[in-house]
Amino acid sequence: MTAPRLVVELVPATSWFENLRSLLAPADWDRLRRQTYRAARYRCEVCGGRGEAHPVECHERWVYDEVAGTQTLSGLIALCPLCHLVVHFGYARTVGRQEEAGRHLMRVNNWSRREAHGHVQAAFATFERRSGQHWRLDVSWLAGQGVEVRPPAGPDLEELSGEVLFEVLFGEEDQPVPRLSRAERRRR
Repeated sequence: MTAPRLVVELVPATSWFENLRSLLAPADWDRLRRQTYRAARYRCEVCGGRGEAHPVECHERWVYDEVAGTQTLSGLIALCPLCHLVVHFGYARTVGRQEEAGRHLMRVNNWSRREAHGHVQAAFATFERRSGQHWRLDVSWLAGQGVEVRPPAGPDLEELSGEVLFEVLFGEEDQPVPRLSRAERRRR
């Protein structure tokens, strides 16, 4: 059996609120996503399709090392809105679009309902397992993209969990980004 073209990639709950938009200056995020769109010729890199309102969306690709507890950014990919909805199947469920996402998953991978359901169930099992641990966020891939990482501007995750949930790693230096207090983030 060949590997599926489209897969569900659920971000662990302990990594929610962490994405490139929260770590990069808006101009840097815009430049990276637009480069991704252009490189894909404004077509989905999975199904070749385009969305109606906008052709593609930029999706972050992450690799998880469950032993080391590291979530590593491996690159960006252009996805049509439907493929992006499938990748974030948990969101699709939240907004009541799971059937639409499931049909697209089946169509792209040429799967039966049973195969798609099994894949989604396995993805949620992985999500549950990964959500039980804290992740260090390794965004060293960005070093080659000419962008500067800034501290997260989201909710204070330490307050939410009572523990530090992540560190941002910078290649070999391994220096975490200084965390801003909630008040400092509001002023930004």
